[in-house]
Amino acid sequence: MSIIELGESIPALTPHASSVSLPTWQDNVGYEEGQPSVLNKMTTGYPRFFIHKLIVAFAEDIVRKYGKDGQEAMLFPSSKCAQRCLDFIRSNALTASADEAKQMQVLDLGLGSNQPASESLKTVSVSISAVIFPKSLFPVAKKYWQHSGDGISSRRAEFCHSLFQEGILVDKATLQSAANEFEKPFKGPRRYRKGSLDRTPQQVQNAAQESISVPQSPSINGNAESRESSQFLEERFGRNLDISFVDNAKSAIRRRIAGSLVEEVDLTAVHTVDVDLHMRDSRLSENDVYLYPCGMNAIFHTHQTLLMARGQLKSISFGFPYVDTLKILEKFGPGCLFYGNASSEDLDDLEARLKTGERFLALFCEFPGNPILTCPDLKRIRRLADTYDFAMVVDETIGNFINVNVLPYADVVASSLTKIFSGECNVMGGSAIYNPRGRYYEALKKVAAIEYEDNYWAEDIMFMERNSRHFVSRIERINDNAEAICDVLRDHPLVKTVYYPKYNSSRVFYDDCRTPNGGYGGLLSFTFREIKHAVAFYDRIETAKGPSLGTNFTLTSPYVILAHFLELDWASQFGVPSDLIRISVGLEDVEDLKARFATALRAAEVA
Repeated sequence: MSIIELGESIPALTPHASSVSLPTWQDNVGYEEGQPSVLNKMTTGYPRFFIHKLIVAFAEDIVRKYGKDGQEAMLFPSSKCAQRCLDFIRSNALTASADEAKQMQVLDLGLGSNQPASESLKTVSVSISAVIFPKSLFPVAKKYWQHSGDGISSRRAEFCHSLFQEGILVDKATLQSAANEFEKPFKGPRRYRKGSLDRTPQQVQNAAQESISVPQSPSINGNAESRESSQFLEERFGRNLDISFVDNAKSAIRRRIAGSLVEEVDLTAVHTVDVDLHMRDSRLSENDVYLYPCGMNAIFHTHQTLLMARGQLKSISFGFPYVDTLKILEKFGPGCLFYGNASSEDLDDLEARLKTGERFLALFCEFPGNPILTCPDLKRIRRLADTYDFAMVVDETIGNFINVNVLPYADVVASSLTKIFSGECNVMGGSAIYNPRGRYYEALKKVAAIEYEDNYWAEDIMFMERNSRHFVSRIERINDNAEAICDVLRDHPLVKTVYYPKYNSSRVFYDDCRTPNGGYGGLLSFTFREIKHAVAFYDRIETAKGPSLGTNFTLTSPYVILAHFLELDWASQFGVPSDLIRISVGLEDVEDLKARFATALRAAEVA
């Protein structure tokens, strides 16, 4: 395969992609150091870390109309989200002057009740709330955007920006007067329009065959948006995106996550019949599954919901966490107790604290952990939680419920749907499951009934539903491919350590939760004996190279450099070395994959 150029989207020609190409080791370092030679080539980036250019353009237009020179805007799907961001800025911008404080405000944009609208606008909830603030406070606002995942998606920005430019999306304070000025409804981008004709079955089949392999390109051109909307949707699925079915799509996603639906679904049907599988729990229903715009947003709101349900108590972060999970627990509540090793000694210490009367809100952990794929002892933690009254929140993104069933041990199961559930790397999403057998189930449901906001954008939902239709068969193949790559790496003399649930010392804890037909997942990490070998391997490997995981194609990353560049020494004390390479294994032909890895290993040998 041809390597995607520095700064281009992964996949190529995908304007709403959730990864970006960093093809050399030095590119990753340069990105973290803010080198212009790297940053100037970035057409996109991971959405919570790199604010999409479509969102930036929309924010700039809002400031031009409603703000003033020297200000910026951060965009959110609701006024409640925007107010949280504003509160965060005020609490954390300790050096802000009185004048800067006066410049901070929330602007709510919406459609008037008398505004003529197309079927698209009647189907989706169109609103944007902007936090306007002095440019000097952007770093603080960006932290909220990154940690919380509350920000708008690029597809939402694109659609609503068009409304804004037409003068249809306006300050809610002027809605009534503005609504009377419009003479015709806004139709929106073509892919949103209702009533497009389906192709014949043969046309759909032929088109699907043509689009199985996404063409690689070194650049994104001006036709990228039309290519995604027309090729991906028209050719692959045979029809335009019809968001009138968005509620049915949400239902299908929730039922897949609940484990009661694993096959194709007809979204034109108001109700579809669930497959009687109950892969998680017979009591679990789709109403216990809450959807969010991204995985980190699911964790953020799970934490907030627990605080409202149980009171202001510290949490426990158990195991080396994904970077923003720890930040959420530290910054958006009373704080947390951090156990970075997830060892039995850590549990001994926790138990001693509990016996002396310390109380905690919840224990947050990943299963397995990212990036060294170790697993906590969920059985023992569950016993402690039952005895000493704290909740368990388990992030199953990497394990996924086809491979492991963590629900019996968790009060809430969180997941990033952006990853293997979607696989396509072109849409974000997250979920939180409330365990109906859990001690805090009723309390959580009561808070959610009041506080939960459905901010998942309609078109993102449609992409997620379609992408997730075959996730079961994808996972099975990825499991097999990952084990094959582990074997290649474990047999090579330059490879120091391979991290994979099957081979880690914590395998027994993984196997406690492994489903009857479950594998060990598609994510693995490894280190070489010398860093020069790691650099040579990374620069030579012929895979996509960038952030994210769980993609249908193999994706390679020097993960610790990207996630912990400013805290490498901190990460290393928890057994996470800076020269670690993380591999998210895809669906490619296994012999082809093994050949690519063999070639890259030969490059390491001569480094």
